[in-house]
Amino acid sequence: MSGRGAGRWIAFGAIAFGSLFLVVGLILAGVSVSFLADAERTQGTVVALEWRNDHDGASRKKRGNDEPAAYPVVEFASADGTPRTFRSSTGSNPPSYEEGERVEVLYRADSPEDARINGFASLWLLPLIFGGIGLVIAGIGTGFAMARRRRS
Repeated sequence: MSGRGAGRWIAFGAIAFGSLFLVVGLILAGVSVSFLADAERTQGTVVALEWRNDHDGASRKKRGNDEPAAYPVVEFASADGTPRTFRSSTGSNPPSYEEGERVEVLYRADSPEDARINGFASLWLLPLIFGGIGLVIAGIGTGFAMARRRRS
């Protein structure tokens, strides 16, 4: 493959890869918007912080940062009065929440086990990461393609 053809494939690959990430980010944002539209709101209490390493999974490689992250465990009562507990899927170090802290909980009335803390990280962090990475990579690919086109 000539240099000219390779450059096209690199630009096309970056645009395609970035677009894929952007689409995933938009889908995740849509899931969050849909969740918010149907969510019931109530108050909950952080009853514990579950400290875990993010690289515990077998497929994850050990990172240089071995610091564990704190994942809040939250108790709340659903609309029918049933006490419920859930573990947040978003952890941080230092912890974003403290034991005993009151938080707003969002949950689906038809599926109260699908609950989240009403916070930026639990609702928007993944869409922002995927969408942002997608925009940057697609932008680089587009810039590369436009620069090659001007030179031609």
